Amino acid sequence: MRHEVIVIGAGMVGTSVAWHLQKNNAEVLLIDKKLPGSETSYGNAGLIQREAIHTHPFPRQLTEMIRVLPNQGTDIRYRIPAILRYHQALLQYWKYSTPASVKKIEGEWQTLIEHCTSEHQTMISASGADELITRDGWLQLHRSEDTFKEAIALAIDARNQGVEHNVLTVEELRVMEPSANFDEFVGAIHWLNSWQVSNPSFLVKAYAKNFQEMGGTIKETGVQEILQEDGGWKIVTDTETFYSDKLVIAAGPWSNDLIKPLGYDLPLFPMRGYHQHFKVNEKNTIHHSMFDMDKGFVMGPMQQGIRITTGAEMTTMNAPKNFGQLKTVLKLARKILPLEDAVESEAWAGSRPCMPDMKPVIGPASNHEKLWFAFGHSHQGFTLGPMTGRLVEEMIHEKPLLVDIKPFSADRFSR
Repeated sequence: MRHEVIVIGAGMVGTSVAWHLQKNNAEVLLIDKKLPGSETSYGNAGLIQREAIHTHPFPRQLTEMIRVLPNQGTDIRYRIPAILRYHQALLQYWKYSTPASVKKIEGEWQTLIEHCTSEHQTMISASGADELITRDGWLQLHRSEDTFKEAIALAIDARNQGVEHNVLTVEELRVMEPSANFDEFVGAIHWLNSWQVSNPSFLVKAYAKNFQEMGGTIKETGVQEILQEDGGWKIVTDTETFYSDKLVIAAGPWSNDLIKPLGYDLPLFPMRGYHQHFKVNEKNTIHHSMFDMDKGFVMGPMQQGIRITTGAEMTTMNAPKNFGQLKTVLKLARKILPLEDAVESEAWAGSRPCMPDMKPVIGPASNHEKLWFAFGHSHQGFTLGPMTGRLVEEMIHEKPLLVDIKPFSADRFSR
């Protein structure tokens, strides 16, 4: 059987691309080695981040670089083999992180973020997944008066971008979340129009189920080879061979491995995150996700329990788990919430796909017709999946585009 479109990658981004195409009368096959919502989309902090209008530049101030070098931080850690393997991409990341470059990049990035909740809502409504969503924001906690003042200034400026917030005192925090200990904090920003998701995996699965209800097909199998054939594409998998007129690569951190045999080598690098759940009781119940801004970790109420999510670890995809960062985070988290019984015997780990200019790759391939890319969203693939899906569908069906996609073109790295 020949499909109109094959989408490779069943995370939030790939599932959203397939959903939009199927909704607009394409005949779509979604392929991945694991079912939707089983990889990075399972393990994120569960936030649809309307407030995320700023990127995460490479540290350029000497004091910040000195802080990171001992490799004991809770927000970022690294392994030497990864530094060596991805050194060219990291050098580009450093070059793109000048203030002037970041300002331009963020202007382009914001064109995507501003539509994130409205695009999710379209898919939430169609999928009947509203019970997974809470729309009363999340809390950004601050330990330092200096970082708090800087954050308030940025939050005030963000109002011009449609981002809503309240500034909270420690006393107001205690009223909102009486189970938490805020003695080491000076205040917080309550981001009002960002959304919490009680089970990120279930949201992706709801989108995938709706995709199937519309007639879409999902195959759980690994991709062995991609070949251009008969004006379309031949996809050889672990179990069978599929054919399509058009192909979309949306496989997150695995995307580069799929497109390298076709002659593309983009500077994509993975950043790993860890999480662990703890059983909820009357002493640790919270109602909002809380991000410790100065330490770089998130505590969030999930269906599985209180999820503690680390910052980033720079490592290779297949490196063994290293729980050092998580153990340090848990020591801090337990000062805020009484976390006793872990739900899982071992913490989860997963990788995010990052690009050195802090923007995703969304658009047609430069050297092949009927091939599109949709990956590299860093920490925001969960937030931006539906928006990306809409844009890819608009491109494939030659519709007017909601935003300018030139800044996200794959060939920006070959110019």
